[in-house]
Amino acid sequence: MDQTITCINCPVGCRLKAAVDGGKVTAVSGQGCKRGVTYARQECLAPTRMVTGLVALKGCRMPLSVKTERPVPKDRIFPCMAEINRAKPQPPIVMGQVICENVCGTGVNVIATKSVSPKR
Repeated sequence: MDQTITCINCPVGCRLKAAVDGGKVTAVSGQGCKRGVTYARQECLAPTRMVTGLVALKGCRMPLSVKTERPVPKDRIFPCMAEINRAKPQPPIVMGQVICENVCGTGVNVIATKSVSPKR
């Protein structure tokens, strides 16, 4: 079965055609670089995405921006967002600090993307 996907590894957005047979990618065409082949293989068999979001902080009006340290399986994005939304960390927060450990059992941590001082 052929799948047509758009590569998101760079701004070019190559239109890739991947042949999938028996749970394996047997051929990829349309890529402008080697990264396109790697992307097509992963996207067809086990798609992943980085997850970013905002977390409410205890005692602060401004939310904290967070992201996953690595991509998570695409089918786990909504459960991950639900878990992120339940987090209510309290300042001080340091950029890179783990906000949700092992989010949804994915083995991936959610980290703060900025530092926040306690409210004075």
